[in-house]
Amino acid sequence: MKISQNTISTARGEIKTFTLTNLSGASVSLSAVGAGITAINVPDAQGRLANVVLGYKDVADYFYDGPCAGKVPGRYANRIALGKFRLDGEAHQLRINNGPNALHGGPEGFANKIWDAEVVDDNVVFTLHSPDGDECYPGNLTAKACYSWSDDNKLTLRLSAETDKKTVVNLTNHTYFNLGGYASGSIRDHVLQIEADTYLPTDADLIPTGEIRSVAGKPFDFREPKTIGRDMDADNADLKVLSGDSVQNRQDRGAAQAIVKGFADGSIDVLTSMKCLDEGVDVPRSEEL
Repeated sequence: MKISQNTISTARGEIKTFTLTNLSGASVSLSAVGAGITAINVPDAQGRLANVVLGYKDVADYFYDGPCAGKVPGRYANRIALGKFRLDGEAHQLRINNGPNALHGGPEGFANKIWDAEVVDDNVVFTLHSPDGDECYPGNLTAKACYSWSDDNKLTLRLSAETDKKTVVNLTNHTYFNLGGYASGSIRDHVLQIEADTYLPTDADLIPTGEIRSVAGKPFDFREPKTIGRDMDADNADLKVLSGDSVQNRQDRGAAQAIVKGFADGSIDVLTSMKCLDEGVDVPRSEEL
C-alpha cells in the first residue's frame, strides 16, 4: 500500500493530508480536518476510476461547513434535543447550534478541529484530545479514527474513544456518496434497499417523537429495491418535515443492512450490528460541495 502525505498551511494551522493508493490505482484521500474523507477513487464495472464522494477543492473549506462533509462529528453525532441530557442524575446543558438543539457536538465540535495524524503500518490514525467541559460535555476524552485501505477496495474505519469520566459519545463518519461520480448529478436514480420494517418520525426540529411507524405504503418503504427519487416528492407529512434530509429506519429483524446501487453496477453495502440505520438522502445547500 502506497501512502503519500502532505502538509498544508492555513489560517487555522497546518493540516496534514494523506492518500492511500492500492495496487490497482484506486485510492482514498484523507484530511486532518475532522479526520475526514475527501475523496474515494474507485473503478466501475468497466474499470473506469471516479471519485464517488462529495467534497471541496480547498482543504480549508472543510471548516464550519454545514453538511459536515466527509468528517467525523463529535462528541455526539446527530441531534440532542434542547442540548440537554442527564447522566447519573446530573443535568448537563450543551451549547446550542441547530435551532433549539445541539448538533454534531456543538459549534466547535470534532468536525471543526485539526486532529493529530500519523501513519502506523498501513493505517492512517487520527487522534483528538477533548478536554473536560469541551462544548459542555463531561470528562477528558481521547478519540481515534483509524483508516485502512485494501487492494480489493475495502475501506475500513475504526472509531474509538477513551475518557476519564462517565460521559456520552457517539462517533460516525459523515461522507456523502454519489456512485456516479461526484460531478455526475443527482442520486435520484440510485437504487436503494433497506431491510427495515419501521421508521421513526420526527418533529419539526428533526428530533424523533418516540413513535415507531410501519414503512408499509409510505415513501420510506425500501424493503424491495427502488430508486431513491421514486417517492421523494410524495405527499407525505413525515417526508415534508424531513425535506429530503434523513430518515431513521428501525430494523426489526436483527442487524440492519442497506444496499445502494449505481455508477455502472457499482454498489455499497452498509452493515451494522445495531437495529437502526440513519439513512440520509441529503441535498446540501452549499453550491461548492
